[in-house]
Parts: sequence; C-alpha cells; structure tokens
Amino acid sequence: MFLSQIFNSINISVQEKVVAELLEMNHKTKEFGLTLTPDQVQNMVAVRNKVLHDYGRVELGIEVTKELMEVFCTSPYINADNYASTLNELHEIFYYLRNETQDQIGDFKLIQIMKDSFDNECAGSLDLLKSKLEGFAEDVRREALLRESLFEGDE
Repeated sequence: MFLSQIFNSINISVQEKVVAELLEMNHKTKEFGLTLTPDQVQNMVAVRNKVLHDYGRVELGIEVTKELMEVFCTSPYINADNYASTLNELHEIFYYLRNETQDQIGDFKLIQIMKDSFDNECAGSLDLLKSKLEGFAEDVRREALLRESLFEGDE
C-alpha cells in the first residue's frame, strides 16, 4: 500500500510539471492570440495520454506536444476558439500517423508535413488532413515494402 502511494505522488508531481511546462508555451503562442488555460492543458494531457494508450505507444517526454503547439500556432486556420480542440485532434492524427508509417518518419518532419498540408491543401480542415495523410501513410508503407523487397535477395 505504501509503495502505491509513493508512485501516485510521483505521478502527480510529474503531471504538475508537465502542465507547468506546457503553460510556459503560452509565452510563444500568445503573439498569435493563442493561449491555453490550466484546465485546457490538463485536458490536452489527458487526451494525449489516452491516444498514446489507444495506439499502444509510450512517450516519456512532451516534446511532440510542445512542437505541435509551436508549429501550429502560426496557422491562419487556428484561432482562440478552436486552438485547444485542434491540438487535441492533432495529437490523434500525429500518433495515428506514427503507427501507420511504422515510425519511418521523424517526429518533427511528420509535424511539418502535417502543418504544410493543414495550411495548404486542407485549408484548415482536420477531416481533409486525416484523409490526405492516410494516403501519405499508405505511400510510405508501400515505399518501405519496395525497399525491403529490393534488398531481400542480398542476404
């Protein structure tokens, strides 16, 4: 029983540190009129953790979340009203793509691909972004299979 209390207190202090670190991102995003409240950040962390669990992923840091915030705050399609909900959806899309591309693409490159598509072809539509990036993921998998089959006889 005592051990579980220790782990619980460690988890709470880690959670508080994560929330504080993400709230610091407001200093960078406020110039675009975008800030998150502590409740919105706690919700976003909960959404992120659920997405990670649902996709069977483990992520020890919050660099991806910070990068999503920093990169997407410049989008002309994100405003104060949809900022928090868009970030939550972007987490879902990002981790879906990480799985679907079999981690063939680095985090920051994948975020940049997402942002470019979101701002250009998708004109801020998350549904179009999902659809477009599903095709992208399929292309990445196809290329990986092709590379694999080309080198299969080299063993």
